[in-house]
Amino acid sequence: MSEHILLVDDDALLRRSLAFNLEQSGYRTSTAASAEDAMALVRRDQPDLILLDIGLPGMDGLEALRRFQEQMSLPIIFLTARRRELDQVLGLELGADDYVTKPFQLDVLLARIKAVLRRSARGQAATTAAESAPLVVGDVTIDPAAHTVTVGGRRTDLPPREFDLLHTLALEAGRVISTDKLLSRVWGAEYAGEPQVVYVHVRWLREKLEANPSQPTRIVTIRGVGYKLEPQEA
Repeated sequence: MSEHILLVDDDALLRRSLAFNLEQSGYRTSTAASAEDAMALVRRDQPDLILLDIGLPGMDGLEALRRFQEQMSLPIIFLTARRRELDQVLGLELGADDYVTKPFQLDVLLARIKAVLRRSARGQAATTAAESAPLVVGDVTIDPAAHTVTVGGRRTDLPPREFDLLHTLALEAGRVISTDKLLSRVWGAEYAGEPQVVYVHVRWLREKLEANPSQPTRIVTIRGVGYKLEPQEA
């Protein structure tokens, strides 16, 4: 299985080009345009390494690094455009595994990635026990490690995107997640502005999980906002 890299940068052009080049180099790549979206994505699909821009909107990369360190052990390479930011990183000694200044050459970045992955000794996409433990929401059980879903004790086979969508909703069961956030957390930042992708997959998911897909009680639409997964008892 390919090593998984999460690229967090608010520069859409850089995200697209770098994600493409990482994929071409054999890595599985996810993207996020903000630290908040990255943290939500990591809960569902932990990467082997994070490429983290410092100058992010909202929560910046420095604060994001602190949050990641509080929750899990992940190798992180900072991407920085300004010398002042680099001085700050070095001065704070926050514990990032490496840093690369923009603009950078792809071969230099790839070499840094390989070196950090070797040092981390993570090998192939290891997950923590907590992240691989089954998630129970009412009568729905989601097992990320086995990639299985049971509803009322009955096994339900889901394609990867539908599984990821359900898992994302289940991680915040009972809370509304906006369509935009679902797009960024399940499909990546490059799908921004394509809400129909979510609509279609929600419809397919309802056909497999709901007793009456036209009157859903599990995956509930909050009009004008998004969707939430409501626990249903057996």
